[in-house]
Amino acid sequence: MTAPANRSRVIGSALIIAGTTIGAGMLALPLASAGLGIISASVLLVVMWALMTYTALLMLELHQHASADATMNRLAHQFLGKKGQWLASASVLFLLYSLCAAYIAGGGSQMQYSLQQWLPNTPEFSGTLTFTVLVATVVVLGTRQVDIINRGLFALKIAALLVSLVLITPHIRAANLIDQPLQQGLLLAAIPVVFTSFGFHSSIPSVVRYLDLDVAKVRIALLFGSSLPLLVYLLWQLASFGTLGADELQRSESLPAFMQAIRNVIAQPSVASGISWFADLALATSFLGVSLGLFDFLADTFKSHNKRFGRVQVGLITFIPPLLFALYYPEGFIAALGYAAIALAVLALLLPAIMVYLSRQRHPDASYQVKGGNLGLLLVGSSGVGIIAAQLL
Repeated sequence: MTAPANRSRVIGSALIIAGTTIGAGMLALPLASAGLGIISASVLLVVMWALMTYTALLMLELHQHASADATMNRLAHQFLGKKGQWLASASVLFLLYSLCAAYIAGGGSQMQYSLQQWLPNTPEFSGTLTFTVLVATVVVLGTRQVDIINRGLFALKIAALLVSLVLITPHIRAANLIDQPLQQGLLLAAIPVVFTSFGFHSSIPSVVRYLDLDVAKVRIALLFGSSLPLLVYLLWQLASFGTLGADELQRSESLPAFMQAIRNVIAQPSVASGISWFADLALATSFLGVSLGLFDFLADTFKSHNKRFGRVQVGLITFIPPLLFALYYPEGFIAALGYAAIALAVLALLLPAIMVYLSRQRHPDASYQVKGGNLGLLLVGSSGVGIIAAQLL
């Protein structure tokens, strides 16, 4: 590949990671952290970003010892054997299906709201079904198509976010930001959702393969792709807390209720339209990245990457289970995000820490090693146990 093509793929990979991250998790952040106050919520965001970026680099360290098309399934088998492979596979499936279910539930409700503006008599399941079919079609076509479409959607999403933030800013009240109602019980409840909001790790194998296992390029894509969501999250929290306040956020128990609360406070059609567009695009790009990771994982399991009929079969297995969940439990997107944290803690914290420890025993002279040594791995593993405990409590 030429240098411009290489650079283009790095940018595209970073945007896939950022697009995967900025989605339903972002929309849930103000609801999950409503009882913390803006300062505590912001500190929690930075801590979780640092933790997840560090473990993403640990995953890259593992990938250098495997083939470019290796998935988490193969890495676990390589370093942990059959039992480790089963644990990784179960965690990946639980995580990605949970996230897909959350995104379909959230995206479906948003699309249903949009459809009813044009067709008031639209059946309740129309938005969910339409949203799923559109994303499924793109994912089945392949990573390159996801990259191209994701770039356009991501640019529109950032534009919609910037417009929304500019329009919301005059409605931010200092009193809402000064209020710091830190409640320890709600801190425990917020940790799993904030943690899951940085769960882009399912896209790492797809990015590694897309960049031909070029460690330097993948590292750049991971760092930039994870940093952009942090900036966006901080701005979104500032706007949400400043506009609605902690009390109003705590009363908004679902995504539609949260969006409606913003519309009620900011009674301007342009603002409501901008926020609605942003929510739609955020859910779409995140769903694209997560479902691509799930599709690639299942395609690797069934060896169906390059067979047209096989890709359609994998597509059905990928999208039908979370679609059914969203149809029967349309209000379950925050619950799905919370419980996804358990699988994500195993997948993105516990397993990488263990596998990297074993990898360093086998490859002490590896060309790329993440700094931090065994202390860093111990902190990662301890964090995984703590996050699982927070969700269970």
